[in-house]
Amino acid sequence: MESNIRQIGIVNWFTLLAIAVCSAVLARYANSAAGLVGVTFLALGFLVAVVSYFQMRLEERERLEKLEFEELKKAKGATTLFTEAEADTFPARRSREQFERFLVPAFTVVLFLVQGGAAWGFWKWLGKATPPVVERSVIALALYALFFLILFLLGKYSAGLARLDRQRLLRPGAGYMMLGSLICLVIAIAEGAAWFGFPGVDFQVGRGLCVLLGLAAIETLFGLVFEIYRPRVRGQAARLLYESRLIGLLGQPGGLIKTAAQALDYQFGFKVSETWFYKFLEKALAWIILLQLGVLFLSTAFVIIEPNEQGLLERFGSPVTGRAVLDPGLHFKWPWPFDKVYRYQTRAVQSFLVGVVPDEELEKERTVLWTKPHYKEEFNMLVASKEQVARTDAAGSDKPVPANLLTASIPFQYQITNLVDWVYKHTDGDKTLQALANREVSRYLVNVDMEKVMSSGRLEAAEAIRQRVQQRANELRLGVHIVFVGLQDIHPPVGNKTVQVAAAFETVVGAIQAKETNILAALAYAAEKVPAAQADATNVLAKARSERVTKVALASAEAGQFGSQMAAYRASPSVYTQRSYLETLVRAVTNVNKYVLAATNTQDVIQLNLEQNIRGDFLNRIVAPPDSTKPPANRN
Repeated sequence: MESNIRQIGIVNWFTLLAIAVCSAVLARYANSAAGLVGVTFLALGFLVAVVSYFQMRLEERERLEKLEFEELKKAKGATTLFTEAEADTFPARRSREQFERFLVPAFTVVLFLVQGGAAWGFWKWLGKATPPVVERSVIALALYALFFLILFLLGKYSAGLARLDRQRLLRPGAGYMMLGSLICLVIAIAEGAAWFGFPGVDFQVGRGLCVLLGLAAIETLFGLVFEIYRPRVRGQAARLLYESRLIGLLGQPGGLIKTAAQALDYQFGFKVSETWFYKFLEKALAWIILLQLGVLFLSTAFVIIEPNEQGLLERFGSPVTGRAVLDPGLHFKWPWPFDKVYRYQTRAVQSFLVGVVPDEELEKERTVLWTKPHYKEEFNMLVASKEQVARTDAAGSDKPVPANLLTASIPFQYQITNLVDWVYKHTDGDKTLQALANREVSRYLVNVDMEKVMSSGRLEAAEAIRQRVQQRANELRLGVHIVFVGLQDIHPPVGNKTVQVAAAFETVVGAIQAKETNILAALAYAAEKVPAAQADATNVLAKARSERVTKVALASAEAGQFGSQMAAYRASPSVYTQRSYLETLVRAVTNVNKYVLAATNTQDVIQLNLEQNIRGDFLNRIVAPPDSTKPPANRN
């Protein structure tokens, strides 16, 4: 029997591997997002089945080793030798214990990382995935149905065998096989929906599988944490860390109560399933669930509309007469599915962009340049050129009006004013409004000048576009009010690697600005130099006139003075000469320090004002003249 169990374990992991590879190829062939996410479960099931099969082999070796030991003990009758060296006597048991102690937790950690990383990676990838190929959906549907049948039969057989013979190591692989069969069935249904024109079902199934993968990762993490703190009961086999109760429950939903009882018994270390409360809960569980479902059903009769919302009330798919629109507040209705309420943000300002396709990564860049794209995709719009039209008219040519290409990001902000018209007059009011805005923007730009709309005419253009779109929306009874239209990121097309349109336009604009700068600089230079030259000329003339007047007056004064001097000289030559000498001396010594040197052989007291420093050589080297009345001193 043990050999059969091992063979079933081999069949399990080989089947999971084969179907995982085939499913990966098929998912790529049909471009099925749900199929690619489902391959992850099959691959994880293969890894779990391989580890459980290896552990199964270790336990089988331990069982055979124990039988050999019992036979040898009966034959030899010597128990003392084996009890003293028991650790060396059972190498198979030691190998199994080391495997469960180190390798199983390490594999469980790796399993958690793979589950969490795959859930996160696939969730991000699904936002960019493309719809499945409809022409290949029939083949994918047939093969996934075949995979479901194979996995269901083998998984059901393995699960039943594990339950009857208590082969716990068969349960992990059997659980993944049962879950894999269910996933293949759901993917087959999604492929059928894609064939009938509902490709979005594939994305929804893929997202649901990502959520399931994330829940499995959380369960694995909690299992690792709980395993550290659970009580150890002697003789009780440790739970397989890599065995997922969630996956086993989804694969075999009929064992919910039993699985919960086993989990509680194992985690708390005593028979929780034998307590009166658990037995009462097991008996009354069906009624409790029915009661909860009844409360849930009655709760659908109440609806709360948020302050910025309005709701549409429909009964059996048709608007309720007199109560079609629900304002903010608490409202009562018939329970689901008789009445349904659809909420809309009527009091909130909503927006969309015309002319570009937004990109979250590019919008994070703080530097905005004409030569770099700002969005995921930018559309070129036709715009007229007034200057080129003038040149064409001057040449007398009959050629069509020249036009340029322009790239612009035009945000539209609007509010829903009539919810009934917005929902029931059009299949998709938002797409209709966007198409209307695109058309009116294209019509307006083809009739305006490119340079004007890029510079001084932005506000005028934005208001004109808003009025046009509002008028057309009123004609179509869209039930919206255009709050704001903005013109931003207006620039020539970026171009490609061969032709850099924006860079060439920047060069032309730069040359024009450089020309204007040079003209303004020349005008400023002229405005500065001409008045300055005129002022200098006026100053020179005024200075010359002033000097002329001064020279003439001075010459006249000197001539008159000379006549007076001649008259004075004739009157008294000696007196005039002496007076002139003294006046000249006064003028010469005015503001000049004068020093009086007195004789040293007198007894006179002389008071000096020494506020100014006198050079030392004047005081130290002055020698009084010798007195002629005294005889010379004897030098001998």
